[in-house]
Amino acid sequence: MKRICVFAGSSRGAREDYARAAEALARELVTRGYGVVYGGGKVGMMGVLADATLAAGGEVIGVIPRALLEKEVGHGGLTELRVVASMHERKAMMADLSEGFIALPGGLGTLEEFFEVLTWAQLGLHPKPCGLLNVSGYYDRLLQFLDFTVEERFVKSQHRGLVITSTSPAELLERLANYRPPQVEKWIDRASS
Repeated sequence: MKRICVFAGSSRGAREDYARAAEALARELVTRGYGVVYGGGKVGMMGVLADATLAAGGEVIGVIPRALLEKEVGHGGLTELRVVASMHERKAMMADLSEGFIALPGGLGTLEEFFEVLTWAQLGLHPKPCGLLNVSGYYDRLLQFLDFTVEERFVKSQHRGLVITSTSPAELLERLANYRPPQVEKWIDRASS
């Protein structure tokens, strides 16, 4: 892997643990020689991630829609800031530039971006690993819900297994580096067709 896309919010959240984890992830990414692709903002978790990666000497490519350039306060000190026309173009470009995905704690946008690339993996549209950095139990309830979706037969266990998680940036990156995509079965339940 050359670059990892990191989904992160424009808020820092309620706990300082979240920002510290973003900084630790940034240092670990640089140590392993990975560049960062992210949403291009300089505020919130996005800004923490970008600033920590740059401070450690890493490459940071931001991708931001023109409409959000002011609202998310586009980061002016990146290796590269790409301004695009829409959210759809942003997500497609971020995915194209990356060999794997990590979601830091974040809000609706972070979740939406992560679940879109996870769905693409489920459909076999890409073989890239998708990870959640579970800081201070932030994603515990989400992971429980995903287990419930398997119990209720809306998600197959092999697709639930596409979600790689860890509480440690180093361990999460190790798992992403060693990821081998599973053979994806036809995703539509044959009984319903």
